[in-house]
Amino acid sequence: MQREIFEQVVTAKEADTLLLLEHPHVFTQGRITDKSNLLFTPELLESIGAETFEIDRGGDVTYHGPGQLVGYPILNLSHFKEDLGWYLRRLEASIIDLLATYDIVGYPIAGRTGVWTGTQGNEEKICAIGIRASRWCTMHGFAFNVSTDLSYFDHIVPCGISDRKVTSLKKILGRQISMDEVKARYVESFSKIFGVTFSMVETSSR
Repeated sequence: MQREIFEQVVTAKEADTLLLLEHPHVFTQGRITDKSNLLFTPELLESIGAETFEIDRGGDVTYHGPGQLVGYPILNLSHFKEDLGWYLRRLEASIIDLLATYDIVGYPIAGRTGVWTGTQGNEEKICAIGIRASRWCTMHGFAFNVSTDLSYFDHIVPCGISDRKVTSLKKILGRQISMDEVKARYVESFSKIFGVTFSMVETSSR
C-alpha cells in the first residue's frame, strides 16, 4: 500500500497522505541492521507469533505490534521543505507535541533519532523513527508505543541501542489509553507541526 500511494504522490496523482495503523507482531530490519541485534531464532518467532522482514527504511531492527501507533507519512517534500533533516525534526516535534497533550515531556537526543522521555541518564524511548525518501517523497515513519507489549523488545536490541530501555504511554500514565483517542490527538499534532489539514479515510488492511 505504501509503494502504491508513494508512486501516486510523487507523480501528483494523489495528495500527500498519512497512514495510521497497527501491525501484527513483527520485527522489521532496516537497511543498516546489525544482525547481532537480532536475539531471536525461527523457533522463538513461532512461539511468540511474530514474523520478521527486511525492509527499505533507514535504521536498525525494531518491533511493531498491537497497541503501537505506526505512522507512515507519504509526503512530497517539495510541498514543504526539501530537507530530510528538517523533516525528521518535524516528525519528532509532532510526537513531542502529542506527548504534551498528556502532560508528558518528550525530547530528542542528539545522534539518536526518535523521541525519548524520562530524566537525564534514565531516558526511555517511546517512539522510534525510520524513514526512506526518493525524489523528495517520503515513506515509512514512526512507531509510537501506546499500550504495546514491551516484552517483545526483549528479543532484539531496539534500533541498535543497548544502554536504554523502551517505554509506552500506558506504562508512564499507569492506565489504558484508547488508540482512537491517540490517533485523533496525533492528527491534530501533525496538522499543527506540518501546517496541513486532513481529509480522513478509513480503510481495512490489504
